[in-house]
Amino acid sequence: MTEEQTTLLEFPCAFPVKIMGEAKDGFADSMLEIVLRHAPDFTPASMEMKASSAGKYVSLTCTITAVSQAQLDALYREISGHPMVSMAL
Repeated sequence: MTEEQTTLLEFPCAFPVKIMGEAKDGFADSMLEIVLRHAPDFTPASMEMKASSAGKYVSLTCTITAVSQAQLDALYREISGHPMVSMAL
């Protein structure tokens, strides 16, 4: 994120994290584990899951209550570094 984007967020705020990867067993559970590590108050039932038209990929949207830029940076670092993740937005 750029410095300008950093200043646009006021914490705490609702922040949607979108995670995309191949539709494999354990993908959603692994991502949920990571999200809960960084945002313990996230409600697992609120995770939105959408399969691609061919069903090869899945996107997850987890809207967390972000409390700091450092929290978001750490969350994105861990998600992006996971071998099952194709992209995180």
